Amino acid sequence: MRLVVHASDYEQAVHFFRDVLGAPVAEEYASDGGAHVTILDVGRATLELANDAQVELIDRVEVGRRVAPHLRVALEVDDCEASTHDAVEGGAAQIAPPTRTPWDSLNSRLHAPAGIHLTLFQELGQPDG
Repeated sequence: MRLVVHASDYEQAVHFFRDVLGAPVAEEYASDGGAHVTILDVGRATLELANDAQVELIDRVEVGRRVAPHLRVALEVDDCEASTHDAVEGGAAQIAPPTRTPWDSLNSRLHAPAGIHLTLFQELGQPDG
């Protein structure tokens, strides 16, 4: 699956996702008339369909109130605290800080470049013992 995002500030969006969040470039193309596209490898894609109650639950857990628009992108990271800090330093606006969820992940919520509503999440897993 490929998610295609129209980024009016293309350079800012590429910088944020490639350089700040570390998504490697898979392909890049330029065409006549100044057309550009950069395809970043952000891992395996899934399509998560959630009903109203689930969206409200996720927002309540991660943010404390309903904030999600129709589409939210979630990216798994190794260190949610550090990645959230880097994202904010790199141009994202923090909506909610990293928060431990009932499903045992650490999730933060951001407004990212290109108008993307973004969740960064770190799977915490079960403690040893």
